[in-house]
Amino acid sequence: MTVSPLQKPKRRRFLWLAVLVALFIAYSAGWFYFANRVRAEVGGTIAALNAKGINADCANLAVSGYPIRFVVSCDNTAYEDDAGNVAVSTGAITAVAPIYRPLSPVATIIGPLRTSAPGMPPLWLDWDHMRVASGLSWPIRQKISLQAEGFSAQTDPQDDTDPVQLFSAGEARTELRPNGQDLDANASFKELQVDPEAIGGRMLPPLDGNLSATLKDGLALLAAPADSLRGRSIDITQLDLSSGTAHITVAGPISVDADGLIDADLAIKLQDPKATATILGNAIPEQRRQIEQGFAALALLGSEPAMPLKIVKGKASLGFIPLGRIKPVE
Repeated sequence: MTVSPLQKPKRRRFLWLAVLVALFIAYSAGWFYFANRVRAEVGGTIAALNAKGINADCANLAVSGYPIRFVVSCDNTAYEDDAGNVAVSTGAITAVAPIYRPLSPVATIIGPLRTSAPGMPPLWLDWDHMRVASGLSWPIRQKISLQAEGFSAQTDPQDDTDPVQLFSAGEARTELRPNGQDLDANASFKELQVDPEAIGGRMLPPLDGNLSATLKDGLALLAAPADSLRGRSIDITQLDLSSGTAHITVAGPISVDADGLIDADLAIKLQDPKATATILGNAIPEQRRQIEQGFAALALLGSEPAMPLKIVKGKASLGFIPLGRIKPVE
């Protein structure tokens, strides 16, 4: 039997339609398989933690977004390890990833974030908006970034005690990337206001800042957070702090020894030494006279003098200006 010319286009269209239907069915099956895997992985992780005596929860876990994205959400999350005396909880978390980048989700988190850990007071962190993004690119380079607006911190009120306000910032950003066993960090903040009550009544003006640094053995620290900063070190590529016309740029290594004493060999560059002296004098009032005299001499070197900041076993000096002793850190 001879096929007419009109039947050939119809058959071709039917074949294309069948292929599209088959692809859609295969895609749908893959999407739901991946969604079930996400549910199973989260459930398995929580069950494994609970089996170890750690109370973990992702309330009302849901996976949605079919057909063009994956949306994983929890009404609230909690992690409580009584043996380690560690507890973390926060509000709703919603992570969204497009189908073409399933390993690069962007999450929004509802505050507050409440934390409790050995050696530090319980904290209450809150924000107006927080966005967390992570990514995995071939073969192993990873990153995680965080952006928060209206960020603030205080001690978590317990037993009807009044909380201590710590700081607030109009905006804060952080990005972390592995670098071998170390961890590269980039961070910035705007309008950071440190509460005087948190720093012994000392006064600091609103600050803007940018930081680029490498934390030695940072990946190990992320995998097993330490109870202490002792034995840790960081290389500061550049730290910029500014308030009004005062501007400080810092670079160099900082380390903390086994006794908690800080050692540092930093290069400092200043803009407007007089304004900087006023800020430091308010922050370190017991050294105000020495700071003002020293910075008056620095002003003779120009509007942007540079000098070393040395800290040896906790004893700090800026060039020839003594800044006093820094207490051992825990």
